[in-house]
Amino acid sequence: MLLPALFTRKRGHQNGIPPIFPKLKKGQICITWIGHASFLIQTSQANILIDPNWANWLLVVRRLRHAGLLHHHLPSIDLVLITHAHFDHLHRRSLRKIASNQPIVVPSGVADLVHGLGFEKVYEMKWWERLRFPGAAITFVPAKHWGARKVTDHHRGYGGYVLDLGGRSVYHAGDSGYFHGFREIGKKLHPEISLLPIGAYHGPKFGENHMDPEESLHAFQDLRSKVLIPMHFGTYRLSYEPLHEPPQRLMQAASEAGRLADVRFLIEGMPTLF
Repeated sequence: MLLPALFTRKRGHQNGIPPIFPKLKKGQICITWIGHASFLIQTSQANILIDPNWANWLLVVRRLRHAGLLHHHLPSIDLVLITHAHFDHLHRRSLRKIASNQPIVVPSGVADLVHGLGFEKVYEMKWWERLRFPGAAITFVPAKHWGARKVTDHHRGYGGYVLDLGGRSVYHAGDSGYFHGFREIGKKLHPEISLLPIGAYHGPKFGENHMDPEESLHAFQDLRSKVLIPMHFGTYRLSYEPLHEPPQRLMQAASEAGRLADVRFLIEGMPTLF
């Protein structure tokens, strides 16, 4: 899994030109995929960054796709959300680069990892807690995963976020295996747009804590969302499936289920309006 990645040419575009972010009207959402599980979500009132990661290496795991945009091309960030403490979701160097005296939200037991990086205030959340910020209300929701930063680390929380953006809503699942909690999230919060992981499922125990593409589609249907945006594939080789397999399997499953038109693959670095 690791050796082939050393000899794989990095894909995507290394573009030094800043993206053109649209001027948003009330009720519009712009979503930009940076890569892996990193997203910029914009409304007319707020710029929210989720799991930002520009790392070329995660310990011994090499990045295989260029980040869609550079950290200094970001607009002013109002709020940062971290889903859990794993290195591919909480990357301290990336956080230090974008910290600009704004608040950051992390799961319970994770605050010590982000203190001292330059954030104004650190909020810890447990499942189903809700916080309000200017332009967004955030609900932290369950996942089927784990949150340890190291092997002996059992106290750290994990989960996803549903963002209430003034009549529109976006769900970022973080990492999760398939579980019936998606039905509860859908019933309570019915997120309109769901960002769901589709990779890192093939190998010993990977499938217990990550979804394969068919399970992601099942979760999407449980959530009763209108749009599925796939993530968590192609950027780092974290398990044994071929890099091209997750999107192909998702498209096949969605086509068979009559939901292909509801799946939106984003291009890294391209702001997309919803």
